[in-house]
Amino acid sequence: MPLLPTLQAALSALPSTSIDLNDIPGVRSEALAASAGFAAMVAQAGPEVGAVTTAQVEVADGTIDVRIYQPMAPGPHPLHIYFHGGGWIAGGIEDAFTDIVGRERAGLAGYVTVTVDYRLAPEVTFPVPVDDSYAALLWAVEHAAEFDADPDRVTLGGGSAGANIAAAVALRASNEGGPVISLQILEVPALDLTCSSDSFKRYGGGDYPLSEKEIRTYIGLYLAQPLDGLNEFASPLLTEDPTRFPPTHVFSSEFDPLQDDGRRFVELLSAAGVEATFTLGEGQVHGSSGFTKLLPESATWRDEIIALLRKHDPRLTETA
Repeated sequence: MPLLPTLQAALSALPSTSIDLNDIPGVRSEALAASAGFAAMVAQAGPEVGAVTTAQVEVADGTIDVRIYQPMAPGPHPLHIYFHGGGWIAGGIEDAFTDIVGRERAGLAGYVTVTVDYRLAPEVTFPVPVDDSYAALLWAVEHAAEFDADPDRVTLGGGSAGANIAAAVALRASNEGGPVISLQILEVPALDLTCSSDSFKRYGGGDYPLSEKEIRTYIGLYLAQPLDGLNEFASPLLTEDPTRFPPTHVFSSEFDPLQDDGRRFVELLSAAGVEATFTLGEGQVHGSSGFTKLLPESATWRDEIIALLRKHDPRLTETA
């Protein structure tokens, strides 16, 4: 289908995605400020939740922050770990859209939701953000009882670069005998950092948000060397053993260079016997799924995620 008409009209108001490689901290600050204003324009506010707290997680050479969103009802609740997008160079738990996701998945789905401030490129490169994120998963499971969460009911989520990290964390948990991940929800994921998907050419020319040139710039900042793009923890689509992934649902936008990354990943998992399903956001562009105030289709996307999470946990379905 064509680009959603309301979305077409809104694209001119999108914050600039230009990258000053000489001032990455400035890029982050501008993106954070723009996110707050833009979210107020296009996104429904996140619901009230029982509590929001911030904690520190020890990682190699320092600490990172995580933010914990608790439902209002008593638990123990299932646990959902969410990794934000931002091209591995920007974004974080302070981002307005990340806060909305945390509130939605706690307040609407009933999961204790932990958002993760993994360290960003180019100050650190792959695999450090994956290491940070895996440490956050281990911390969340270890401390689950403190937040009225059940450490045996764990799911992952992520958007764009964060979906890439979520898939890598799931793979690492499987490899290392870590926490059992019962479901991962990947939104507009970047899963092949060799940029081999056909959709890079179809939708990456600059007519839509997130061009192929921008993606390659982000990847160049994230990877210490190009050959790292062949590593399965950088490019989960290139894994030789997809049976190690948990059940997966992927949401991809139609007019997005990353569309085929998501579709190919579901095909890979399904062929290996892993439960994997796919939703295409018809008429959507990269990132527009958060425009829940502006687009009924984006509210439907959000509602599908909430329904998936609730259906996934029988104890939530019984209390609905």
